[in-house]
Amino acid sequence: QVQLVESGGGLVQAGASLRLSCSASTRAFSMHAMGWFRQAPGKERERVATIARSDTRYYADSVKGRFTMSRDNAKNTVYLQMNRLKTEDTAAYYCAADPSGLGDDSNRYIYWGQGTQVTVSS
Repeated sequence: QVQLVESGGGLVQAGASLRLSCSASTRAFSMHAMGWFRQAPGKERERVATIARSDTRYYADSVKGRFTMSRDNAKNTVYLQMNRLKTEDTAAYYCAADPSGLGDDSNRYIYWGQGTQVTVSS
């Protein structure tokens, strides 16, 4: 079992920045692919960014150039730096872990945090 705890959400104005953090309770953290997903009310869950065990990264087109995902294996933590936030970024953001380490298939993310709310006002 892997427990994930997100932090860093909040209410900001459009154009501002936020950094989300996610701490994981596993000694095998570096072997996991990690991902950030989000879900807005009435919408399907969206894969935002992922980092595979190999350090291969994925970003959704909607966040490319604005969001950056990173990981610190020594701290068992991943981050999502979100810059130039837009109102359409408003959603609950979830951290997830993929024990296969591949990170390329959303169905492999079997461990999930409770989520942190990001609200961007105009």
